Amino acid sequence: MTFHQATTPLSKTGYLGDYMDMLGMVERLHRLLLDVIKDEFERLGLLDINSVQALLLFNIGDNEVTAGELKSRGYYQGSNVSYNLKKLVEAGYMHHQKCQIDRRAVRVRLTEKGREIRATVGDLFERHSVGLDEKAILDKNAMVYMNTSLRTLERYWTDQIRYIY
Repeated sequence: MTFHQATTPLSKTGYLGDYMDMLGMVERLHRLLLDVIKDEFERLGLLDINSVQALLLFNIGDNEVTAGELKSRGYYQGSNVSYNLKKLVEAGYMHHQKCQIDRRAVRVRLTEKGREIRATVGDLFERHSVGLDEKAILDKNAMVYMNTSLRTLERYWTDQIRYIY
């Protein structure tokens, strides 16, 4: 069930209707991105890692972070970050070690195997970028406008979380 289907009946016209359409699209695009990554990994025979974990590796990149930083830096939004980190460490995609300053915290970074997954996701995104450009699906101006609009929405939602409660 999508966000739009789960909500109470709302007017499909006007600004609220457009906002609800946008919310549904953001949700569908995220799920579709995960499906695209999953499909690529299945094609390549990479079956020991899921798309959420692969995207997490891609976003961490060369950084060394704690589980808490994964959320605060925007690398990961899920509630099961500990589960995915544990699975990635067990599968050899990440190193982990206790933080020298706070022994309760664990710092993680990619292994060579993790960097290979990151490169695979990066190659996929590069192919998509080239395809979108060459086929004139989204021109540069549209991409810049979309990114600006989404950043504005991100700031608005962040302000709602920080200041409404």
